[in-house]
Amino acid sequence: MTEETPAQYAGPKRVLSGVQSSGALHLGNYLGALVKFTRLQHEMDTFIFVADLHSITAWQEPALLAAQTREIAAAYIAAGLDPKVATIFPQSAVPEHAELAWIFNCVARLGWLDRMTQFKEKSGQHKERSSVGLYTYPVLQAADILLYKATHVPVGEDQKQHLELTRDIAGKFNHDFDAPGFFPLPESLIQGPGARVMSLRDGLAKMSKSDPSDASRINLMDDADTIANKIKRAKTDPLPVPETVEGLEGRPEADNLVGIYAALTGATKAEVIAEFGGKGFGTLKPALAAVAVDKLGPVGGEMRRLMSDPTEIDSVLKAGAEKARAAAAPVLAETRKRVGFWGA
Repeated sequence: MTEETPAQYAGPKRVLSGVQSSGALHLGNYLGALVKFTRLQHEMDTFIFVADLHSITAWQEPALLAAQTREIAAAYIAAGLDPKVATIFPQSAVPEHAELAWIFNCVARLGWLDRMTQFKEKSGQHKERSSVGLYTYPVLQAADILLYKATHVPVGEDQKQHLELTRDIAGKFNHDFDAPGFFPLPESLIQGPGARVMSLRDGLAKMSKSDPSDASRINLMDDADTIANKIKRAKTDPLPVPETVEGLEGRPEADNLVGIYAALTGATKAEVIAEFGGKGFGTLKPALAAVAVDKLGPVGGEMRRLMSDPTEIDSVLKAGAEKARAAAAPVLAETRKRVGFWGA
């Protein structure tokens, strides 16, 4: 919707992303987000937040929300994010997010939001019962990103549409307020292998912390026996592991287990097939369980250590919030000035 290009923004490269503080994190979050975050922190300026404002678009138990925020932060740290390198903070501790979101609500157009497919999926048959926040949360996402003038955002396929909305909002703001290049048009960093981990009970459904069946996912804080048992009971078909990658087509559960093994080991699906092709899942599953325990065991152990005494987590979040506000405040101040608010 805009002819502006990312090249017109002259600022430094910066990446921003976050995870909602609702429910326990699982293997899909680890492979699709956390592993990527830990790599990106060494490539560019990195802001990683706990999306507690987004969490309350659906009801959250107030007594649990702060603990869930700490748990997400613990997962970040346990997975390898270094608070001395990356800025880790709770979204709600930086009120500039909400103010910029309101300004963007007045820039975005209703037709743009009407096209957002995730609202339709999440609201289901009863969209009139959904919160207004659920409808407008892609605008808050745009504010999250542009408040720090992030140039890159790790996204999965299900979030690409929201990033396009962010680009549209940035371009329209820059045009409407005669501010070419003020906000960047952020680019996507499509997540690599393992980004879309599917349910262990249904290879056509994405692994989700909202799935009522705990057996559908491997939680980061599951112990070794639980991880092994879940993989042992994971749904498969009666055929052996195919002998070619093409043979995975039409076999979603087989494709999922091969993909998870590949992502955890850094191998390609072809390399996994070369090792296990023609063998039964009774061979693949124990090997996958051993790899999963080896990779996730230390993460879960460190999370449990951090959660046992949240002082360290709270210190990280407080320092991160201060750093985030220092970066956000001048951007919002300039935005207010360009909009024409009194006193800006």
